[in-house]
Amino acid sequence: MFRSTYQAITKGNPMWNQLQVPSSTLYTWDPNSTYIHEPPYFKNMTMEPPGVHGVKDAYCLLNFGDSITTDHISPAGSIHKDSPAAKFLLDRGVERKDFNSYGSRRGNDEVMARGTFANIRLVNKLLNGEVGPKTIHVPTGEKLYVFDAAMRYKDAGHDTIVLAGAEYGSGSSRDWAAKGPMLLGVKAVIAKSFERIHRSNLVGMGIIPLCFKSGEDADTLGLTGHERYTIDLPNKISDIRPGQDVTVTTNNGKSFTCTVRFDTEVELAYFNNGGILPYVIRNLIKQ
Repeated sequence: MFRSTYQAITKGNPMWNQLQVPSSTLYTWDPNSTYIHEPPYFKNMTMEPPGVHGVKDAYCLLNFGDSITTDHISPAGSIHKDSPAAKFLLDRGVERKDFNSYGSRRGNDEVMARGTFANIRLVNKLLNGEVGPKTIHVPTGEKLYVFDAAMRYKDAGHDTIVLAGAEYGSGSSRDWAAKGPMLLGVKAVIAKSFERIHRSNLVGMGIIPLCFKSGEDADTLGLTGHERYTIDLPNKISDIRPGQDVTVTTNNGKSFTCTVRFDTEVELAYFNNGGILPYVIRNLIKQ
C-alpha cells in the first residue's frame, strides 16, 4: 500500500490536477477573500531598521485590572452579530449564517483586528463597571467598540497604550493576543506584571512592555486612563539595557518610573527592527 501510494505521489489525482492555479512563483492575493488577506507586517519595510521609538502623548485605549488573559485579548469563538467583524463581513456580502468563527478566519488580519479585545466579558475601568468589548474614546467621551475607538485614534495620528494590573496575558499562549493590539496601534502596555510568553510576544510585535515599580499600579498612582502618556526611551538602541528604568509622564503633571521589560539583548534587536518578523526577513536577505 505504501509503495503503490507513494510511487505516484507527485502525479496527483484528477481532481487535484484540474485545479486552476496562477503561474506566478509568489502567492496571488485575492482582494475579495474574507478568509485570506495579505497582512500589513511588511508594508513600507526597508533594509534599514527603523530604530528606537518612544511614545509621545498617547491615549489610553483600555484600562484593566488584574488577570487579563489571552482569551480576553485574542479573537476567539463565534463572531457576534453586532460586532465590528460582523459589520465587516456583512459589508462584503457574507451572510450571518456563513460568519464562521474567528479561528477559521485567522488568515484575514482585517477580521482578526476587529476581533481583538472583543470578548464579551472584558472589564475595562474606563467604562465604570460596565462589562463588554467597548471603551471610551477619550477626546470625545464617546463609548465605542474597541476596534472603532482604536481606528479613530490611528486616523487622527495618535498612539495608544494599555494600562493593566498583575498577570497581564496569562493563560495559553496566543499569537493574535500580540498581533491584534499591534494592528490596533497599541505602542505600549504598562502592567504590574506579565505572563512570560505573552510579554515576549509583545516585544516580537514591536510593543513596549513596561512594569510599574513594586507597590505601585495605576490606582495607587491616581491614573484613570483619561490622561495622555509619554514614555521617554533613549534615542539609540545601544543606550537601552535589559531591565532599564524609564520615566513615564502624563499631560496632567504626573510622573512615575517603570521598568522596560526588554529582558534580553535579542529582544532589543527585535524592537530595533520593529518586531521579530522584520528582524528575521532583514537577516535572511542579508544572508
